[in-house]
Amino acid sequence: MKPLPILFLLSGCFALTGQNILLFPKQSVTDYVILRPTVKQALKQLTVCLRSYTSLQREHSLYSLATPGSDNAFLIYPMPPNNISISINQEDLYFNVDPDVLDWKQTCVAWDSVTGLLQLWVNGKRYPRRVTTSRSPIGPQMSLILGQDQDSFGGKFDASQCFVGEMSDVNMWDHVLSTNTISNSYLYESGNIFSWTNGAKEIRGGVMALEN
Repeated sequence: MKPLPILFLLSGCFALTGQNILLFPKQSVTDYVILRPTVKQALKQLTVCLRSYTSLQREHSLYSLATPGSDNAFLIYPMPPNNISISINQEDLYFNVDPDVLDWKQTCVAWDSVTGLLQLWVNGKRYPRRVTTSRSPIGPQMSLILGQDQDSFGGKFDASQCFVGEMSDVNMWDHVLSTNTISNSYLYESGNIFSWTNGAKEIRGGVMALEN
């Protein structure tokens, strides 16, 4: 008999390592994951890549980075079926993207504070680039949460904005990855300020960690 996949049922606060898939099973304000990036100074550049799988047809937060003075310092916020909002220092920019399909999706966002250049890739396809008015670096003090949208530093969630589904391969860099690297995801290594393979992840509520 083929062995069944290992399932970890977790509650409270746990530090996880390894190639886990995180399952957000239900709509709530209690299910989320805290990431602990290694950030020693404010970020002038930033790239975030992650994979997600959901059947949600409503808007939801994948990745929410808040600072003490900005609840939406860096927010990745899909708005199915064919829009994604990216927020940088409280400025919301909207991208029209290909309609969602029920499959794993890779999302990458890169931003440069010097030029304001904001770039979005979905499944290796780069959409028309935008420029933010904000030029302020992000951090270094930050709260980074998967699956909920922070409306205050570290909390004040709204269940109607939460993520329900699976998420994996969240990586974070303090520089802008090249178009060639992002378009060919097998080229890039783990993020240098947060790595999915060995970065600290703290699970809250009913989120489950599944072995690949």
